[in-house]
Amino acid sequence: MSSNNSSNYTTIDYISVDVDYSAAFTTPLVEWYRINKRPLAWRQTSDPYKIWLSEVMLQQTRVEQATPYYHRFLETFPTVFDLANADSQDVLRLWEGLGYYSRARNLHQAAKTIASDHKGIFPDSLQEALKLKGVGDYTAAAVLSIAYNKQHAVVDGNVIRVICRFLGISDDVRDVATRQYIQKMVSEWIPADAPADFNQAMMELGATICTPHDPNCSNCPISQDCRAVNTARTDVIPYKSPAKKVPHHTIVVGIIIDETDKVLIARRPEKAMLGGLWEFPGGKVEKGESFEVALHRELLEELGVETHLYKELHTLKHAYSHFKITLHAFTCRIKSGVPSPRSSDEIRWVRTNELHDYPFPKANRTLTKILVEKATESEVSDSGKVGKPKLDLASSANLASNTDLSGVVDEANTLDIVNIANKFEKSDKLHDSNKANK
Repeated sequence: MSSNNSSNYTTIDYISVDVDYSAAFTTPLVEWYRINKRPLAWRQTSDPYKIWLSEVMLQQTRVEQATPYYHRFLETFPTVFDLANADSQDVLRLWEGLGYYSRARNLHQAAKTIASDHKGIFPDSLQEALKLKGVGDYTAAAVLSIAYNKQHAVVDGNVIRVICRFLGISDDVRDVATRQYIQKMVSEWIPADAPADFNQAMMELGATICTPHDPNCSNCPISQDCRAVNTARTDVIPYKSPAKKVPHHTIVVGIIIDETDKVLIARRPEKAMLGGLWEFPGGKVEKGESFEVALHRELLEELGVETHLYKELHTLKHAYSHFKITLHAFTCRIKSGVPSPRSSDEIRWVRTNELHDYPFPKANRTLTKILVEKATESEVSDSGKVGKPKLDLASSANLASNTDLSGVVDEANTLDIVNIANKFEKSDKLHDSNKANK
């Protein structure tokens, strides 16, 4: 491994023959954990299913964010059989907001395998665990060590940080060789009599004491022999090379509304990113395209329909793991053609008060909330009381703070669009009046 950050250490320097690592690292770490561990819900059980669920949820997700999802998930699917027999849409809806939705799909598929091939019990062998959909080295080692006390070491971001600082490793943690070396050391140090506590102690220390910034070294149980502490390098260890620049895409979507105020939504292909979730149809704006031209093209390609664009409903920014987007949503109606799912698994016309029943990715969920709010507001404007949600193309744009009110009105708009604008003009005035009185 190469050296970075002005380190004078090489691989062979990391391990010192003068240090008893059992006494300097393993023993004090485990003792500290047993006294100071947080009373997390998944630490109060030995059920492999619940432990597995927690480990999947905690991937790329903070404890405080995952905890309420963990409880709600178990209320709905208390056993692996309940999860295995569930509808995939129900699983995704319950997962909505946690992100990384492939975790939910894989969890569901693995539950079916456990129910059918393992009598509802998470396998206790590494070989069998790794056969499960979505279960990799980390998840398998975590579940087997915590649920079955098997001697398999886990390595995640917290563990990497702890080991790098303790041994003074300043090699790039993005390098496979660096990670393999850390895995080797942790596997050698994990005690046969306490693998569960050791693994959880490593993760706990990284999450609460040996944090990425401003580590609490004065309260660390292993700081006495920590090389990063003793050489004042906790601010530069671990070293991670700069990530590649994240690409940005401009997206346009159509909020297509029919004459009964139903909205068209499409279900993404199961094997695609965000597979199984629902969305408003649309796609990327190609180089040189205006928003209007791009959306007309996308809706024709995805649904086989020509549309009238009316106004921009909302603009939002969102970041995924490997790219960022700016999404522009436009209300529109079908001018010609009958919509069919050309690039999605399914399309449906739904009322705005039914949108909550479908799992949407975060960006699209923001749009559904705006639609529901606008539909309710329109009904109040019409009758003075809330009734069946009713959608208003003309004033929808006024809801969004980021809306471009210069508008995008298709010159070919037919009379029905103009009539809609006149019909709901009083809804706009009510919205503005209420806003002024707040």
